[in-house]
Amino acid sequence: MNESNRQKKVAQIIQEDFAELFRKQAAESKQTFLVSVSDVKVTADLSIAKIYLSIFPAEYRKTIMKEILVNKASYRNYMGQKMGKQVRIIPELNFYLDTTLDDVEQIERELKGEGDNPIL
Repeated sequence: MNESNRQKKVAQIIQEDFAELFRKQAAESKQTFLVSVSDVKVTADLSIAKIYLSIFPAEYRKTIMKEILVNKASYRNYMGQKMGKQVRIIPELNFYLDTTLDDVEQIERELKGEGDNPIL
């Protein structure tokens, strides 16, 4: 099932707005961490947005994800202010941790023989 142009447009707006928000939050924080929005998928009826986040360094992941989930309502409110004119309903926001880069890194280590893969 292909995404409609409308879905892609809404997903892009969400991705850009959250990238900006997380960049500001990281800058205001005393810690050095990076939260990037790796992907956003929006359901066909635009009611749910799945937001995939990469968080570095890894030791901050649990804390940051917990904080994001606690603040879900205020993030949705933020999106309402940002995109209220463009959509009738503000999608429900679901956040997921994206570990794709970790997986790639692990595979690269294994291929170099640095992992503990018994086959190599």
